Amino acid sequence: AGYNYDIFISYRQKDNKYDGWVTEFVDNLKKELEATFKEEISVYFDINPHDGLLETHNVDASLKEKLKCLVFIPIISRTYCDPESFAWLYEFCSFNKLTKEDKFGKEIKLSSGNVGSRILPVQIHDLDADDKKLIENELGGFIRGIEFIYKEPGVNRPLRSNEDNPDNNLNKTYYRNQINKVANAVKELISALKKQDQFPEEVVKKDLKVKSGSRKDLRTKVVVRSVIALLLIVFGILLIPKQFKPTGKIEKSIAVLPFINDSPDQENAYFINGIMNEILNNLMKISDFRVLPRTSTEQFKGTNRSAIPEIARKLGVNYIIEGSGQKYANKFRLRIQLIKAKGKEAYLWANSYEEELEGTDDLFQIQSEIAKAIAKELKVKITPEEKQLIEKTQTNNLEAYDLYLQGRFYLNIVRSFKESIAFFEMAIAKDPEFALAYAGLANAYFVLTWNGGCPKMEGYARAKKTATKALEIDRNLAEAHMVIGSILAWDEWNWKEAQKEYNLAIELNPNSSDAHQFYSNLLDILRKDDDARLQINRAMELDPFSHLSHWFSSLYYYNQGRFTESLDEYLKAEELSPQTYTSVDWGCFPIYWRMGENLRAMEEIKKILQMDTLNAKYADNVKEIYSKSGIEGLLIWWIDLQLKSSSPSPLSLARWYAMLDKKPEALNWLEKALEERSSNIPRINNNPDFDNLRLEPRFQEIIKEVRLTKYTMKNNTRQNMKE
Repeated sequence: AGYNYDIFISYRQKDNKYDGWVTEFVDNLKKELEATFKEEISVYFDINPHDGLLETHNVDASLKEKLKCLVFIPIISRTYCDPESFAWLYEFCSFNKLTKEDKFGKEIKLSSGNVGSRILPVQIHDLDADDKKLIENELGGFIRGIEFIYKEPGVNRPLRSNEDNPDNNLNKTYYRNQINKVANAVKELISALKKQDQFPEEVVKKDLKVKSGSRKDLRTKVVVRSVIALLLIVFGILLIPKQFKPTGKIEKSIAVLPFINDSPDQENAYFINGIMNEILNNLMKISDFRVLPRTSTEQFKGTNRSAIPEIARKLGVNYIIEGSGQKYANKFRLRIQLIKAKGKEAYLWANSYEEELEGTDDLFQIQSEIAKAIAKELKVKITPEEKQLIEKTQTNNLEAYDLYLQGRFYLNIVRSFKESIAFFEMAIAKDPEFALAYAGLANAYFVLTWNGGCPKMEGYARAKKTATKALEIDRNLAEAHMVIGSILAWDEWNWKEAQKEYNLAIELNPNSSDAHQFYSNLLDILRKDDDARLQINRAMELDPFSHLSHWFSSLYYYNQGRFTESLDEYLKAEELSPQTYTSVDWGCFPIYWRMGENLRAMEEIKKILQMDTLNAKYADNVKEIYSKSGIEGLLIWWIDLQLKSSSPSPLSLARWYAMLDKKPEALNWLEKALEERSSNIPRINNNPDFDNLRLEPRFQEIIKEVRLTKYTMKNNTRQNMKE
């Protein structure tokens, strides 16, 4: 196809002098390619010191022909990114330019649907910020290479094929695997190029023989054809719009990938993560966007992630934002870009920011500028209210903001609530009018208390007090409204006021999956099944990887008697977070019970016991008890097992007794749950397992205590409980 080589490997000679790393890499790659391709693959690798391709600037005339290759592999090191060097100027930059002129171009559509680049970097060092900026400016985007880097504290060198202590490598990469990745990437690129070469865009038309005829006949034909064409145009204008509706606008759905921390000190990860989170929060305030939360994108953390189109496909979005940042001393540098991921990958907007941090004004301005620039690029109109929310400076105290970002890091990433509380309190001490810090503190106290890390009376009181303080300073904090709404619902059982707070939170942050999720919970308890379904579907649309949203969705289907859908959603939740569902004390058991799948219900109890370190020894008894006493006998045995534990769950025991139609025992345990103010006791209002108790005066008294009397069904019966 006019190309002299399949692969051209470019490097700085000085990178090969110490231990011959590049030569070893090329030799190993050649062997891997032989095992990967059926046909021979040619590789150009400069080993001849008289070929004119070393550190001199005497360009051999044959170089341009040698650069005519399908795949260009630069060995990216600390010395490679040098604008004065031969390899950079006459190989890397020259090939980058050549790809803009040849028939293939630089970006190639792969068979997988992803987009690959004919420049396939092999990175053997972590780069300095200036070098990284240089190479990304030349590429027109982030460097997406295959890393051969060995890391330990104070170590940054090429990965050897045989490491003395491979487990000490912080990157956890292995040379053999990386060589295989290069060969597979080359194969995917060359296969796509060959396919493209077989079907060129320009179609050669066959010669058509025209029969001779009179000029009059020809004129007649031209007139007739013109009339027909005119009629077709009129038909198209008048009739086609009536037959077909125009295609809708492309959804402005965005995922912000976790920013890469390029700081020399990895302890600054909290700062880069915090900046990413604040940019994400600003975008979420724009109602015309659909923005995925951090929980969905966290799986794509780090540099060894999938190609952008593949990530976008998995997340179900059309646009991706990626960035990297550095913080060293009081200097801050950020590079960010917006990528159209649907169809052919394209870089729509990018910018770099570098600031000397003296106050927070510059930081907040950068964060708001980024949101507005992305909105402008995607032709989104920001309302005056949204603009005000985005541009607000929350604090002028840089130290307070830094402590706040550390609090966020421990709350959202590390999930260490007590540490996050300490940082938020320090931030407030530095700036007593810092509303965001109060909101973060309220959230941390609420989650800590919900998870049993703080006494309920004390924890919820602190959460409500700090959330109220946050709103006194800034009424427009969605997070603070969510915390107050949750306390009103789950602690005070003030359903009407809780509903107002959740609606406010959604109004202020329409892209908050948490707000929609929390609100769906309240609506389910109030037996507003259709409204609960709308809210949880929106939560799952915004955060498709939230196991909790799928778990709630399963619960709502169960309450409606739609057990097949309930089972599907539960299994999705379990798949998304297996470790979470190993300790759930009922699993799929009630669903199988309701579906009449007794054998599977038995297996579920056995599985739960096997995962319970205290009761695993009883798992082998399950099948025998089921054989003798059936599913009801097995449930009675399981209840006895729970009663022997040090702290049985009153609400769970009430449920099991209700399912066995043992009403007195069920009511006794429900009253116990009420006495302990069990967080989940309001859920009995819409749980079908308690339907046989609804006419009991003691049950109605419990419903009255949790202020749900007016939200019960009029006839106290439930339809469609059968499959």
